[in-house]
Amino acid sequence: MASLGLGSLFSHARDKNLHRWGPGYARWAARTAAARAVAGWRRSGDGPRHLLFAFCDHFEPLWRTEDRARGAARVQTWHQGYPALAAGFRDADGRPPQHSFFFPGEDYAPDYLEALADLARQGLGEVELHMHHGGETAGELRAKIETYLQLFDEHGHLTRDPDGRLRYAFIHGKWALANARRDGRWCGVDDELPLLFATGCYADFTFPSAPDETQPGIVNRIYWPDGDLDRRRAYERGTPASVGEVRHDRLLMIEGPLALALERGPGRFPRPRIDSAAVTAQDPATPARVRTWVRQQIHVAGRADWVFVKVHAHGAPEAQAASLLGEGGRMLHEELTTRYNDGQRWRLHYLTAREMFNVAIAAMDGHAGDPNVFRNHRLPQPPISTASQAPG
Repeated sequence: MASLGLGSLFSHARDKNLHRWGPGYARWAARTAAARAVAGWRRSGDGPRHLLFAFCDHFEPLWRTEDRARGAARVQTWHQGYPALAAGFRDADGRPPQHSFFFPGEDYAPDYLEALADLARQGLGEVELHMHHGGETAGELRAKIETYLQLFDEHGHLTRDPDGRLRYAFIHGKWALANARRDGRWCGVDDELPLLFATGCYADFTFPSAPDETQPGIVNRIYWPDGDLDRRRAYERGTPASVGEVRHDRLLMIEGPLALALERGPGRFPRPRIDSAAVTAQDPATPARVRTWVRQQIHVAGRADWVFVKVHAHGAPEAQAASLLGEGGRMLHEELTTRYNDGQRWRLHYLTAREMFNVAIAAMDGHAGDPNVFRNHRLPQPPISTASQAPG
């Protein structure tokens, strides 16, 4: 019986792909514990810490449907419901919750993008690129991306460099970044990281994806991918982002929290779980989960008082939207705006994906103090976010 139990344990670990990311998580946990032992979770007299929170939605109106009218209805649910939810909450800077809609280029429809443009004009978020693909060459993939970027730009959604070059954040469909899957499905392009950078991608927000096989061994990090970036799964090696070191020749990897946590089930005793910061109707953002995310202490090395929390969802389908725009969303923002915005221990800052990248770069550039002033540090607001009125 003992050997059977041990075999079942190993089988369960293999099913969760712990061999891929478990060692990295253990190394992260050891480093974090050592750092806390030396410095303490919060030293008195240091002033408040800053919680930098970004909600990155894999926003797929055509999820499990080809009905464009149903997709339009899903978009309109957010167009009508998100302002009502956001109206009740403000961060330390007086800003409402920010929602980054990572929109699938293959789902493009003008009315979908215009509805999201109106939310951006209201100061409630921004649109970035999400993409499902497979079976094409690198050249064909690049042509697709450039087509999608031009379509998004027509609605004013994307930021630009000072020289006018379009820039964007990215989340890969099915998490299969850089041909991550063993079977090659849902990507097929090994050199995807340099291809994305060449088309204007400034940061990838795909991970975490555990327990999926695509999850990297690097966990709870903001980092620069290293080594041969043309190789498959090139995100598996990287250098942690740190104060004083900025790279200009590659995209930045910005991970959300990944944790082995305990939760109370129906019985008396807590049970272990993998929390990869996915917010769903079945697994909403409870206060306990928010605390777990914050405890992962994702930060730029040398700027530990700026704590980054990036969560994700697939918010367009009806059940998910009902939770995120209803009780689930209210529970999340009530926790954030109370426990993490008291002005003494914590100050909360709602960020878009672009703003999170800017603040991370500002930390690397050696800036300190209030991160609010660095929201547009490198990349400015998209044109639609600065428009005062919707086009007639």
